[in-house]
Amino acid sequence: MARCLIIGCGCRGQALTVRLRAAGHSVRGTTRDPAHAPAIQAAGAEVHVGDPDRIATIAPAFDHTGVVVILLGSATGEPERLTELFDTRMDMLLERMLDTTARAVVFEAAGPAGPQLLATGAARVRHWCERSLIPYRLIETHPADHPAWLEAAETAVLAALGA
Repeated sequence: MARCLIIGCGCRGQALTVRLRAAGHSVRGTTRDPAHAPAIQAAGAEVHVGDPDRIATIAPAFDHTGVVVILLGSATGEPERLTELFDTRMDMLLERMLDTTARAVVFEAAGPAGPQLLATGAARVRHWCERSLIPYRLIETHPADHPAWLEAAETAVLAALGA
């Protein structure tokens, strides 16, 4: 089966990891904070410490990955930093991904980060994936409804893997 990379493997990413592992896939999850590594491992994912604001720290996690799942719908921080994260940093992340084994992208397009930022991120994903003929899926279910979100996320990843 495929290896899935979850960028932003917090609580929702860990729940998705459990589902993907049950479906036979291997998972690598990223975190900025090494203190979160035990929880990610307990969910069944290989841990990669990296920060989406520093693309060079995330890039090695792309190795031997079939689908990249970007779960930044709950990103917080300074407005300028968040704008960069969903715009120029997203461009950098996706451009770096093109030279890897990753063949599909799933992007969380709903969440507390806000509709404008997430729409910007989704537009960047559309642009890069359509330009490069890489399949992509958007998770448009708000994570406040966790069961519905988890079902939508799993469906999106499995569809991306089958694309």
